[in-house]
Amino acid sequence: MRQASLSRLSAIVNKRSAGNGDIQWCFSQVKGTLDDDVTEADIISCVEFNHDGDLLATGDKGGRVVIFQRDPVDSNEECGCKSGDEYWVELTQKDYMFNTGITYTIYKSKNCQPRRGEYNVYSTFQSHEPEFDYLKSLEIEEKINKIRWLRRKNQSHFLLSTNDKTIKLWKVSERDKKVEGYNTKEENGQMRDPSCITALRVPVIKPMELMVEASPRRIFANAHTYHINSISVNSDQETYLSADDLRINLWHLEITDQSFNIVDIKPANMEELTEVITAAEFHPLECNVFVYSSSKGTIRLCDMRQAALCDRHSKIFEEPEDPTNRSFFSEIISSISDVKVSNSGRYMISRDYLSVKVWDLHMESKPIESYPVHEYLRSKLCSLYENDCIFDKFECCWAGNDQYIMTGSYNNFFRMFDRASRRDVTLEASREIAKPKTVLKPRKVYQVCTGGKRKKDEISVDCLDFNKKILHTAWHPTENIIAVAATNNLFLFQDKL
Repeated sequence: MRQASLSRLSAIVNKRSAGNGDIQWCFSQVKGTLDDDVTEADIISCVEFNHDGDLLATGDKGGRVVIFQRDPVDSNEECGCKSGDEYWVELTQKDYMFNTGITYTIYKSKNCQPRRGEYNVYSTFQSHEPEFDYLKSLEIEEKINKIRWLRRKNQSHFLLSTNDKTIKLWKVSERDKKVEGYNTKEENGQMRDPSCITALRVPVIKPMELMVEASPRRIFANAHTYHINSISVNSDQETYLSADDLRINLWHLEITDQSFNIVDIKPANMEELTEVITAAEFHPLECNVFVYSSSKGTIRLCDMRQAALCDRHSKIFEEPEDPTNRSFFSEIISSISDVKVSNSGRYMISRDYLSVKVWDLHMESKPIESYPVHEYLRSKLCSLYENDCIFDKFECCWAGNDQYIMTGSYNNFFRMFDRASRRDVTLEASREIAKPKTVLKPRKVYQVCTGGKRKKDEISVDCLDFNKKILHTAWHPTENIIAVAATNNLFLFQDKL
């Protein structure tokens, strides 16, 4: 019976994988008000799923962290299929079938679609406050630059958040029970007069309304002279790195008063400064390896086993410049704004102003794949320089299976690239599609007006709104669910099953 069931499941998997591999995205949720009047403090500055995807954290320019939790879906109510309906399965890392080591998630098809839990607010707390450095007469913004989750080890969740100068380790925990019947204090916490205690009573634990508490467990401060642009938790879950414009520090999560400087590119004479660090990240599997990118368009891989101070890199990834594309803006647009190592640990992606590149960690000479994000803006670089848009820092992210890459653009557009088929699509996060299960239609930007009637999904490059931009995106670690930050709104999309 087991063998027959496995054969049936295998046939369904093969049948499904033989179809069109393109993901069809549909609207799921939007968080935040859809008003035109946007407060600066409400603008989202970072987005991050935790390791199992059940929690999604956002940080904003007001120093707040909002955590969304995925609602559980009752398996008995997951769908209304009748007995005998055909099943289809999808390989995941969750449920084991028949103890074979093959991993499946089962969904019922044909007559219904599975329901997925929605993300709703789980906890909101003020992570950072505005500060003032009196020695340097410098105002320190409360804006959250990065959020990184630690892997869960107990009932509580832990995350790191940082602004320009200070990193904090937060513990997020639940409390649904309280103790009553103390002998030495009243229910309101006031201490009782010992002379009034005539009998001893046994305290009892009673249920209470669920309360989610966020408390700072560690504060890592005073280690960065320049603005922190990256934090990354090591695979050993004991250390993490923080990077600013000129230095990268290594921290232990239990030690707040000291860190170890592992990269320092500050020249003796600041007039000789030619590049700055733009992003840094640990390898997801090798605890001794990390990468960092620079404003010169280079990525350096360092191995902490070679030397205590990693000023001398193990590998440098750099693409030779094309002389035909050389211009006044070449150095600016070649600056790498984000770098991410793949989940498998074999590849990494880098985002510069106009493109996303995929690198093989075994080959430094050139990227193995290159995807233009908005090449139609090359002719607009002069005006983008004048309005400072050319300095926007776009992030990029991997899908859980490393097959897809996502990054943002202007006009609330975001781009997806399928590495297997080399196909790409432009999608839009807008109010018009904010209806349940609305399928996202591909958008197209044309550069030169050739006359004739334009389709509804086409837009001229001259009509793009450069004030609406997708800088921050995140992909669920195991499912096709994406989070896209559009100014003060967080859009959630999922694949249409």
